[in-house]
Amino acid sequence: MNVKISTIDNGVRVVTAAMPGIESVTQGIWVGVGSRYESSRHAGISHFIEHLLFKGTGKRSAREIAMAVEGGGGYLNAFTSEELTCYYARVTSDNIWKGLDVLTDMYNDPKLDPVEIKKECGVIVEEIMMYRDQPQHMVMENLMSALWKGHPAGMPVSGTPESLSVMGREMILAYKSSFYVPANTLLSFAGKVDHDECVKMVKGLLGSAKKTVRPKFKAVTKATGQTAMVIKQSDIEQSHMAMGFRIFGRKDKRRYALKVLNVMLGENMSSRLFQMIREKHGLAYAISSNVQMFDDTGIVIISAGLDKTRTVKALELIVEELRKISAKSVGAQELRRAKDYVIGQIKLGLESTTNQMMWVGECVMSQGRYISPEEVVLEIEKVSVEDILKLANYIFNPSTCSVSVISPTVTEKDAPALSAILERLSK
Repeated sequence: MNVKISTIDNGVRVVTAAMPGIESVTQGIWVGVGSRYESSRHAGISHFIEHLLFKGTGKRSAREIAMAVEGGGGYLNAFTSEELTCYYARVTSDNIWKGLDVLTDMYNDPKLDPVEIKKECGVIVEEIMMYRDQPQHMVMENLMSALWKGHPAGMPVSGTPESLSVMGREMILAYKSSFYVPANTLLSFAGKVDHDECVKMVKGLLGSAKKTVRPKFKAVTKATGQTAMVIKQSDIEQSHMAMGFRIFGRKDKRRYALKVLNVMLGENMSSRLFQMIREKHGLAYAISSNVQMFDDTGIVIISAGLDKTRTVKALELIVEELRKISAKSVGAQELRRAKDYVIGQIKLGLESTTNQMMWVGECVMSQGRYISPEEVVLEIEKVSVEDILKLANYIFNPSTCSVSVISPTVTEKDAPALSAILERLSK
């Protein structure tokens, strides 16, 4: 990856990843804002703004925004997370400046029509209601609020129908003006690009904005509350369970060992949890572990859709697997397979311009610098069996664990029995 980074005078950063032989470009505008920056009054506003920027600008209607990119065979999309919002377009190389003009027009001059605000509020409320009908989604939402009790880190990215209903144009415009500022903005390009040309174009489109400081969010500390268990009874066909362990943030060097540990635990079909819970005991169709990393905190999550008659048995088996990986060093062959999987996933993932744009953009936004795939691979190769054992002992602790259950058979009365199973992690 031929990566270059520049910062224009007002603080907007530009990062490019040139990919020889590619005839397309994916470009993105990143803004350092998401649900972690919101108060309960503003819950969901970052995601709401993401939707509204597609609804028209001073010179383009919503349809014209889509047509400007799709008319050349391109693709336009966006996402909002806890700490970042990104608007991106994949276009042919001869349409790069048209795509950039569309993205910067959305960023600079959204119309924020009150009629569209009201209409889109209804759309997002329906999105929320759709998720509320999906227990696999709600069990995760309940887990997040349990992990960071009463803290913005635990609030849903989409907000709530109640918080969205009071958001008018003035509130939305004021919030956008506070966060969509040069110091909080990065543009990333990957594909058939020339760095100097990209910097020149970005200066022309965004260079007039005044220099500002980057906004901050409320940090997670040891004093941040945590709920041990949330159980909701529902008339569904499966029990859905999510178990989360609060850990360190994304800049911690242990994140490389964590990548490897997560693969062994539950990231793929050869993982310990998949083999034990699904293949050996047939208790679940889907079970997995994953990691979410934020600036100052993170989570290891184990989630499963389980046989409703054997939910407690499944939790016992999961806890037993966590105890095993915390008590005995993994074998050299298992470690090698996990490392090869991580390295292979990195190589396969970076074959597309979109994934390259995401890699360089997220690196610079979240880490403050570009981290090359080669650097990551070197760090992965350094991970030892001792690192895995030490990390597992640190993570799988009942004092940092929250469990969320939605089930037709498990009720609040079962909470003491489930808590007793979790306490086995400390023995």
